[in-house]
Amino acid sequence: MKKTTFLINCPDKKGIIATVTNFILAKKGNITYIDQYVDREVKEFFMRLVCEFDSDEEKLARFKESFNNDVAKNYGMHLEMYDTDKKPKMALFVSKYDHCLYDILGRHASGELHVKIPIIISNHNDLKPIADAFNIPFKHIPVTKDNKEQAEAEQLAILREHKIDFVVLARYMQILSPDFVNHFPNKIINIHHSFLPAFPGAKPYHSAYERGVKIIGATSHYVTSDLDEGPIIEQEIVRVSHVHNVQDFILKGRDLEKIVLSRGIKHHIQHKVLVYNNKTVIFS
Repeated sequence: MKKTTFLINCPDKKGIIATVTNFILAKKGNITYIDQYVDREVKEFFMRLVCEFDSDEEKLARFKESFNNDVAKNYGMHLEMYDTDKKPKMALFVSKYDHCLYDILGRHASGELHVKIPIIISNHNDLKPIADAFNIPFKHIPVTKDNKEQAEAEQLAILREHKIDFVVLARYMQILSPDFVNHFPNKIINIHHSFLPAFPGAKPYHSAYERGVKIIGATSHYVTSDLDEGPIIEQEIVRVSHVHNVQDFILKGRDLEKIVLSRGIKHHIQHKVLVYNNKTVIFS
């Protein structure tokens, strides 16, 4: 049996769940998971299903065509179908910070992340020994303001070569161009501290410490052409107080970044995220 995940959204109408589930039953599919949500403000319906079908690929292709013609068109549905057992290919972009890279590679090596990592790309050589230790190919592509377009073209060529499904910026300290982002819509995941926009700049933790903040946070989100304003996937916070120094702030922030980024990756590879109007629905 082949497991298939459905992500569906459409204008909210009566009978959507019954129509979809009855159609799947008629096609001899077995639903093993279902969850749905209605955004009352915009009157939009969202649903995630996991189904078991005969493993015949040709039959699945015919099923999708039939579903689009007989169901999706009638409801104005946007449908995404994924092979649940297939491991997507993830590329990692890094610079000099190593905490997120170590965390991701450690989780991957232990089998926690159901994903393939064909390549790590960096604008510096500093983290190559980590990639080597985990036996993952590492590509150094320097990026400057003068060669940025050429560098991104080389990066995209590598991603195409490896047939990458999505990209994770594991503290990659470069801003991606809109052209690059457009090649991977809602398929580039970034992580940053949640001090923005109050404490921008190179030393946000120092600024936050001087201001006496009481909460540190981290946010993982999809990258869009609007810097750090893409759809949010996951967030977390930890409380701090006057007893903590700047180094405490930094260490707690790095722990949060690792946790929140790994959660974002898991949500994505398990096909639990549905993006709509620059927001996300995260299914359980």
